[in-house]
Amino acid sequence: MIINRRNLLKILVAAGLGPSILRDSWSSAERNGTGLDWPSAWKKPEKKFNFSLGLASYTFRAFNLEQTIQMTRRLGLEKICLKDVYLPLTSSAAEITQAMAKIRAFGLNPYACGVVYLEKPSEVDQAFFYAQTAGLEMIIASPRPELLSLIEEKIKQTKISLAIHNHGPGDRYYPTPADAYERIKNLNHKIGLCLDIGHAVRAGIDPAEAARLYFDRLLDVHLKDVSSPSPEGETVEMGRGVINLREFLRTVTRLNYHGTLSFEFEKDEKDPLPGLAESVGYVRGLLSCLDL
Repeated sequence: MIINRRNLLKILVAAGLGPSILRDSWSSAERNGTGLDWPSAWKKPEKKFNFSLGLASYTFRAFNLEQTIQMTRRLGLEKICLKDVYLPLTSSAAEITQAMAKIRAFGLNPYACGVVYLEKPSEVDQAFFYAQTAGLEMIIASPRPELLSLIEEKIKQTKISLAIHNHGPGDRYYPTPADAYERIKNLNHKIGLCLDIGHAVRAGIDPAEAARLYFDRLLDVHLKDVSSPSPEGETVEMGRGVINLREFLRTVTRLNYHGTLSFEFEKDEKDPLPGLAESVGYVRGLLSCLDL
């Protein structure tokens, strides 16, 4: 391969080095300390597909909202699923509106909230009020199964989707995508799945196969890699673990997935940005040369 500038950039992205290599070329916003502009010369390979890349903000749970916005924008991610550590579900309408205005002012699309754990009817009401006030498209949740009929009614009222998150071995309701699918397959189509590919692999499930089997309800994806296909598997930088990420990306592309692939980097709680940047670079590298 001829190593011209374009090919060099592709190599850097595939190696996860793009953000650090280009740091000095970033805009005046970055130099002023806001870090909010993705370099205009840097093309995002995900733009040629119908899905988006986003962030599950649990990644930055040790940081405040402003820091989370800054780091998300530094990576060139445009969508964010907001964890309630930044904006509690008990927030007033004014507090919710103010926080969402701040997020959107910096070019981020807060498309969802979660994961939200719904144990009683009042919490369902609260979550839908929160999402509706915030102007969100979706709630990522783990609800008690007996609340699904109430959730279906709230969806009909608000038109807000709810995606059930599989949480791997040990989860009492939805350890696998199949467990969630069996409970919702005959309900309103806006009740679907948030496929966490790391937890799926920890439960012995091939995430690409799960995407194919349950695609009619696939509303969201939590993107990560894990150290082993067992309950003991832990989050690692993408490309260093056991998940066949190329096959998963090829699968969702062939299925014409239109949702969001949200990075959830659970490792290094106090300093997640380097590992997350490597992961984002690795996925963009795969996407830039994805053979369909």
